Amino acid sequence: MDLAGDSRGSFKRIALLFAMEAEARPFVERLGLSQDAAFGDPRLPFVHYRGRYGNSLELLLSVNGRDPRFGVDNIGTEPATLNAYVTLRGFAPQLCISAGTAGGFRSRGGAIGDVYVSDRPLRFHDRRIPLPGFDAYGVGSYPAAPSGELARAVGLKQGGVSTGNSLDHTEKCLELIERGGASVKEMEAAAIAWVAWCLGTPFLALKAITDLVDGEHATEEEFLRNLEAASRALGEKLHRVLEYLDRGGGQAAV
Repeated sequence: MDLAGDSRGSFKRIALLFAMEAEARPFVERLGLSQDAAFGDPRLPFVHYRGRYGNSLELLLSVNGRDPRFGVDNIGTEPATLNAYVTLRGFAPQLCISAGTAGGFRSRGGAIGDVYVSDRPLRFHDRRIPLPGFDAYGVGSYPAAPSGELARAVGLKQGGVSTGNSLDHTEKCLELIERGGASVKEMEAAAIAWVAWCLGTPFLALKAITDLVDGEHATEEEFLRNLEAASRALGEKLHRVLEYLDRGGGQAAV
C-alpha cells in the first residue's frame, strides 16, 4: 500500500506519533492542537491531541507520555507499539507518520538538523535471533510508503530508518544498520511500522537528526544539545508535509 489513493486528496485522516513531549511541543503549539483526554485508555500514559489542518486534514497527534516512576518520557519500542495500536485502532487513520528525532551518519551525508523521510522498509538492528526463520523475524523489515515525490516537494532527505532500544550502539548494531542501508538510527519507527503493517495502514517515518553516530562527540551530549533545534526543524518539515497532503499531494505515486 502506498501514498497513491483511489481519488485525489483521499488522505484526510492523519495520525502523528511522537515519543517525546519536547519533539511534539513545537508542532502542537504551532497548530494550536487541543488535548483530547477522552481518547484512548485513561490508565495509559499516552497524551492525544486533535485538530484540523488546511482545508481537508483531520489530525490525531499522540505522544507516549511520561513514566510516573522515573519521571522521563516513555521512549523505545514498547510504549511506541502500544501507543500505535491505541491510536490506529481508535482513530482509523489513512496515513500514519512516526515523527521524532534520531541519529544520523556523516559518512552517508547526514548533518545535524537534517530531516529524513523513510524510503525503504523499516528494520531493527538490535533483535539478534540466530535461529532459522527467527533471524529474519528479528530484523523485521516492515513496509514504508513510497516517498520520492514527497521528498522532492517538501525538501526532505530520503534514507533507511533503523530501530533499536538503546541510545548508544555496539559494533554489531552498526554492522546490521550498514547491512540494511539505513541513514537514520532511532528507537521507535520499526515498532510503529509493524503495527501499521498489521492493521493495513500506510506508514512513513519522518526524523530530524540530533547527533551523528559516526561523529566525534558523545551521542548523549549531542542529543541534548541539539534536541530543541532539531524538534523545530522537524515541526517545520512536518508542517510542509501536511501542506503537501492537504493539496492532494498524497495522490502522487512514486
